Amino acid sequence: MIRQLKLLVGGALALMVFLSACSPSTLAVPPLPSMATATLTPSPTLTLPAEATATQEMTPTPEPLAALVNGEIITLAEFERQVSSYEATMTASGQDFSTPEGQAALAEARKWVLDTRIELLLINQAAAREGVAVSDADVEAAVAGLVNDIGQAALEERLRQEELSLEQMRHELHQEMTASRMIEHVITGIPTRAEHINARHILMPTREEAERVLAQLRAGADFAALAQRYSQDMYTRDRGGDLGYVPRGILTAPEVETAAFSLQSGQISDVIHSALGYHIVQVVDRVPDQEISAENLRLLRDRTVREWLDDLRKQANIEIFVP
Repeated sequence: MIRQLKLLVGGALALMVFLSACSPSTLAVPPLPSMATATLTPSPTLTLPAEATATQEMTPTPEPLAALVNGEIITLAEFERQVSSYEATMTASGQDFSTPEGQAALAEARKWVLDTRIELLLINQAAAREGVAVSDADVEAAVAGLVNDIGQAALEERLRQEELSLEQMRHELHQEMTASRMIEHVITGIPTRAEHINARHILMPTREEAERVLAQLRAGADFAALAQRYSQDMYTRDRGGDLGYVPRGILTAPEVETAAFSLQSGQISDVIHSALGYHIVQVVDRVPDQEISAENLRLLRDRTVREWLDDLRKQANIEIFVP
């Protein structure tokens, strides 16, 4: 339901965890990783208040929780409802939960749903601290737009299928619209123009092999030809290692980016070690000021949001009560 409503109202969480465009190169920003699961902690023990009298024979049973996020609850019922909705979508797409693969997919779906809920709360909490808000009128306008798009009867049927009341839908829309507005606030400072370099690289599995290739380059061998012959980067290899024109923040390996931006046009780096392997980089051209392409701007925003969310999680007190 949440994902469908986001599409219909246009943009809720548009740049949050659902940004997952794949990058073509081993050096480009990778798809945003699935959210890390918080450490499992035991369910808290219920303590009766001191004023409870001895004549009380029964006490209300606390609502089971899926998680606590800085003291804010995610109920087990809410979590299971969203898992059921996601499971129905997976079933409709042909997923067979009777197989080991299907069970693994379902477990991953449960993790994704809970992580998404946790990060939604974290973003809303950050929005409250920053004074970023969505009014009730904004939510009502979104609901009206939804009714206009799909019709009142279709909306009521969808709510029935999702076991949601209209008030619950309004609450979820408010959270998601607030998160979307907060994300816009986070990415506001990202520039649309920056210095660019046009670089190419050769990726090798060992330092020894990279040193041999570097020796050939220093002896005058053609960089593109050696990249086509030896590079382990399957995406850029056929293009002679070409990474295109990129601003800072696009290349995945910080060691490679730092080295590349320190070179002048025509210069070749020493062997650079990163988590991907051993690189040799050549800068072909430098442009002091150039508009950032739509794709690279999206990648920069993705990375900014992901890093911001990761920082929120590190600072948060998150307790999870479901396996």
